[in-house]
Order: sequence, then C-alpha cells, then structure tokens
Amino acid sequence: MNNTSLKHWVLFSAPLLLMLFALWIGFDTERDVALFFKESQATHPVLTTVLQSITDWSNPFFYCVYAVMLIQAIRKGDFETRRHILILFGIQLIVALLCVQFIKRTIGRPRPTHGPFWNPITSKGVYHSLPSGHTTEFVGWTLPLALRQHHCLFTLLLGVFVAILGFSRIYLQWHNPTDVFFGWMLGCFTALAASVIAGSALFRKHITA
Repeated sequence: MNNTSLKHWVLFSAPLLLMLFALWIGFDTERDVALFFKESQATHPVLTTVLQSITDWSNPFFYCVYAVMLIQAIRKGDFETRRHILILFGIQLIVALLCVQFIKRTIGRPRPTHGPFWNPITSKGVYHSLPSGHTTEFVGWTLPLALRQHHCLFTLLLGVFVAILGFSRIYLQWHNPTDVFFGWMLGCFTALAASVIAGSALFRKHITA
C-alpha cells in the first residue's frame, strides 16, 4: 500500500474507530453499552426507525452502485474497472459470506441481549454475533471506492457512512462494539486483497501494439 492509499485508509477508518473508542471509554463493559441502547430504543422510536433503515438498506444500495458501475464498464470497454469489480465480487463472496459465516458458527458468541455464555459450533442465529457481517460487507464495498478515487472529502464521507452503519448494528442490539471492530478488519482485508489481486500481473490485460 503506497502512502496515498494509506492516508485514505486511515481517513476512511477514523470515524468508525473513533466511534468505537468513544463507546470503549464511555462504558465499563459491552453489556452496559447494550443495556443503554436498549433503553434508548424505547424512548427514541424515530431514531430507531432511521437506524433500522440504514442497517437494512446500506448494503443493497451498494449492490446497485456496483451493478451500475459494472454495466457502464462493460459498455465502455473499461477492462480495468470490470476486472476490479468482478474480483471484488469474488472476494466479497469468500470473506463476507463464507468466512464470516464460518467464524460466526464456530465461535458462537451470543447477541448482546442473549446472555454471557458462548455456544460454539451452532447454527442458532442468536449466537452469531462475532463478527458483524453487515460491517464486513459494507467496508468491503466502500473502502475500494475510497482507495480508487483518492478524494479526501469523498473518502471521509464514506468513512462517516461506515461509522453510522456500524453504530446502527450496536444501537439495534445486533452486535457488540468488538463485533463491529472485527467486521471492519475483515472488510479492510477484502478491499485490500481485491486491490492487490486486481493490480497483479496475473489479472492484467496485456495489450500489444
């Protein structure tokens, strides 16, 4: 990763990490976080509805964004963009779906409102808290855009969007802050792996004069 990409990765990640850090210093335990937001949901129904919409529609929105990008790349004969998107799709499938589900089912961490005891090797959804699949997938979609565009304001806006999505997963009792943190890590891996693989000589189109 060159210095420019590193700068944008830091700028992209900062809002989410700052939000998680604020929760870490503001509460004694993750259970306290869960109890606080459980009470908040009852007293702030409008905020709950807004965050529910964000958590439900953020990833589908970027399905549409990438579908449009792919169609445009095919029409324009933009092999580089098409290659990068298809590779990203493949890695998202491996990491955000297969890898995340394997970890969830193997570790068996309970959702915030379902007690302290873990239940490894389980198919029960209430024990699929770690890591946050929504965060993994969303970071996997948005970070590549930041690394390709290299516009600071655009990168920061994407980072704020990621932080809001991560917060929504915590606020709605689906995940603990550490679940979101590990989802961010896996999403970063997805984006960086797609960038490295797409830029490798093996996947480049060789054009001869």
